[in-house]
Amino acid sequence: MGYVTTKDGVDIFFKDWGPKDAQPIVFHHGWPLSSDDWDAQMLYFLGKGFRVVASDRRGHGRSAQVSDGHDMDHYAADVSAVVEHLDLKNAVHIGHSTGGGQVARYVAKFGLPQGRVAKAVLVAAVPPIMLKTEAYPGGLPLEVFDGFRAALAANRAQFYIDVAAGPFYGFNRDGAKVSQGVIDNWWRQGMIGSAKAHYEGIKAFSETDQTEDLKAMTVPTLVLQGDDDQIVPHKNASALQAELLPDSTLKVYPGFPHGMLTTHADVINPDILAFIKG
Repeated sequence: MGYVTTKDGVDIFFKDWGPKDAQPIVFHHGWPLSSDDWDAQMLYFLGKGFRVVASDRRGHGRSAQVSDGHDMDHYAADVSAVVEHLDLKNAVHIGHSTGGGQVARYVAKFGLPQGRVAKAVLVAAVPPIMLKTEAYPGGLPLEVFDGFRAALAANRAQFYIDVAAGPFYGFNRDGAKVSQGVIDNWWRQGMIGSAKAHYEGIKAFSETDQTEDLKAMTVPTLVLQGDDDQIVPHKNASALQAELLPDSTLKVYPGFPHGMLTTHADVINPDILAFIKG
């Protein structure tokens, strides 16, 4: 574990586990979490002989709680700083939710031009855009994201409990197997981060049009989505991603929630492994 300082002076926390000569897998976490959200994947792929790397987004987790730069361009540049510091090549980049947008911007702007990326995986990811626009009428209205901002500003701690205990993992569904530990861990990760970064990050994950990023991702890309995702509208996002990506494979899991990497790691991890090795 360590830190790298970006060109604009921000300290970014990262984990780097496994053999340095093994193929690297780089994990990009969702809002408002940290690299800890990838525990189930990092341990699994470490056990399969890979080098696993994950960083905390600026203002999230253990990275610096800076005032500025809470947008996809800075997110991608910060990842590039970690990748260049570790000189990662032939890497697989895997992003969940907002992290999927971060992957798309990183791969398009840095990873591919530098020749560092082999494949990518987008899991319940936000591209091309979550906001309802003229180009993407299947998106969510601005009022939804204004509601997120209002709830965060009013009582961030309670808002994070409600998200984790409800729609994120599908724990609000009849018959759901609820894990208090998973809820507490989501809340813990969220509360370590900066309220300002999280507040401004809502605009970043909802209003950034990443159509061109997806079109530029010429590496083989796996798109994974649960069809009971209550956070990212799956029929809109995953289908559009598969359509816009030059070389994509789409897999939709019946009944899986937004946080399926945690609740269904036993199913998804082997599927990602098969894609990486394929």
